[in-house]
Amino acid sequence: MAKALIIGGGVAGPASAIALQRAGLEPVVYEAYDRDADGIGQNLVLAVNGYSALLALGVGHLAPGFDIPRYRFHLGNGKQLCQVRNGSPLPDGTAARAITRSDLYTTLRDAAIDRGVETHFGKRLVDASLTEKGVVARFADGTEATGDVLVGADGLHSVTRKVIDPSGIRYRYGGLWTTGGYATGVAVPSDPGTEFMYLGKRGFFCHIPDPEGRVWWYASITRPEEPDPKDLAAVTPEEWRAELIRLFTGDANSAVELINATEAIWPPRPIQDIPTLPKWRNDRMVVIGDACHAVSPSAGQGVSMAIEDAVVLGKCLRDIPDIPRALSVYEDIRRERVERIVAFGKQCGQALMTGSKARRIGRDVFARIAFSQRGAEKGQEEMRWLYDHRIDWDAPIGTTNVPAGA
Repeated sequence: MAKALIIGGGVAGPASAIALQRAGLEPVVYEAYDRDADGIGQNLVLAVNGYSALLALGVGHLAPGFDIPRYRFHLGNGKQLCQVRNGSPLPDGTAARAITRSDLYTTLRDAAIDRGVETHFGKRLVDASLTEKGVVARFADGTEATGDVLVGADGLHSVTRKVIDPSGIRYRYGGLWTTGGYATGVAVPSDPGTEFMYLGKRGFFCHIPDPEGRVWWYASITRPEEPDPKDLAAVTPEEWRAELIRLFTGDANSAVELINATEAIWPPRPIQDIPTLPKWRNDRMVVIGDACHAVSPSAGQGVSMAIEDAVVLGKCLRDIPDIPRALSVYEDIRRERVERIVAFGKQCGQALMTGSKARRIGRDVFARIAFSQRGAEKGQEEMRWLYDHRIDWDAPIGTTNVPAGA
């Protein structure tokens, strides 16, 4: 049985462990932190295509979170532009699901543990190399691990990616900072299962009421110049809250009330992506998820792409005995789709940007057309390539690229 070393224990790590075990490999997960990630992370919406991939892994329907099958788009003055579906539901009614990153990770981790997947914490990868028969991983604590294939599920700042291609990459800054939080005790427009999105004068704001009475919210604000990490880290929580209140004052939504009612607001995070990665793999190593194709959160596809990656990688290693060939076919199948989604995320982010009054007016004129009910429904039909993507675990990959269903 081939042994797979999986670097990273977030979402992509246990997802790929489950897929590779189902494919007949022996996966072992190595997580850099010395404890698991319970309670760590922000909220997200798992798109229908990502949820479908999760079910293809055999994990089952998610108990945490709640369905979010539609969204409403508004201008900053409160005018509703449209209400449309958050992708087409699956035949059993499964829809996009709002969930915290921690709950999604915990569900996948527990599913992997229930299947007997071995996991080690406090194992920060520092180097890896090919051997005559496989690959060896070296960790910061001085230990090593050997296997037949190494999967880098180690995020945006992946060490695995640097091992595969030491020349490095340049992240692309999207001109936006993102933040969010959870509020209670605020009466907001509410319709179960609906995201409320607003193109404000100085920022984008979205709130999602949950069934327990909390309100989940997130925001994106325009910052054309990429921030220095030290300057960003120096922004205090009090300063950040005051800045957000300033930015959203005057918009016809509940942003200011929600910001004031939030105990802990997420620190500002610059939006970055990886438009293209020249090298995904070598003969025995491959990167998946954010390590390979980090996408702007504006696309709502980050975790969905990671889960899709895991399923396709598992199918390739199941059906193609030669590991270098299996990794090559995996890249052939996934590259075009993920790069298209990264480009889509960049476009979405640009559509949210504010700036001068003229730019904002132009943005709102475009939004009135693009997000009119008719325009949004047409756009949704054109986006079927994104949300209606389905992966059949049982369908064989073969030895060539099989894009249909894969």
